[in-house]
Amino acid sequence: MKSIAMRRRQLLTASAVLPASLLIASNAAASEPTDADIGFCQDMSIHHLQALVMCQRVLGRDTGDAVQAAAAEVLQNQAMEVGQMRAWLTDWGASTVPPVSVMAWMGANQGQGMPLAYMPGYASDEQLLELSTTVGLSRGRKWLELMRAHHVGGVMMASQAQTLCSSEKVIRLATRQVSTQNFEIEQYDLLLAGQYAQ
Repeated sequence: MKSIAMRRRQLLTASAVLPASLLIASNAAASEPTDADIGFCQDMSIHHLQALVMCQRVLGRDTGDAVQAAAAEVLQNQAMEVGQMRAWLTDWGASTVPPVSVMAWMGANQGQGMPLAYMPGYASDEQLLELSTTVGLSRGRKWLELMRAHHVGGVMMASQAQTLCSSEKVIRLATRQVSTQNFEIEQYDLLLAGQYAQ
């Protein structure tokens, strides 16, 4: 009887400790980034970096005050987000080198990814050259058109991240990106229909 009582106490003790152990393991697993967390941060970082290049090609130019203000806002917001995403990648031991193949994390090309040039909203070299060589309000209009397309692609990726990513901070960032960029798209549409209409 004594051994049975002792065994019962051991089982009760084990059952009391087990949930805490499982909780610790669960928290540890939750803190580990998934392929989607890493892939999204890598892809969105390079996507943002092109947006910064596009902003630098119009800031200080005669494109009209509205585009100057919009480009300055994108430059500030997205530079901060690039720093944030790259810091997370470094913490996770993941590469911050610009990827050659993108969007595998969201199942593109049956999970094999695709070339960077095919990333939604990613401007071509020809489009960037045109942005650099156009002048006046025409340059402002070209920036609005390219950044609008860029934002549409960014919103698509961020929306996928809201569903596929596991890290709470990554999901919060993606949610903020969807909201901010959708709002900016609306502003660009107003400008393209008004001051920058052809």
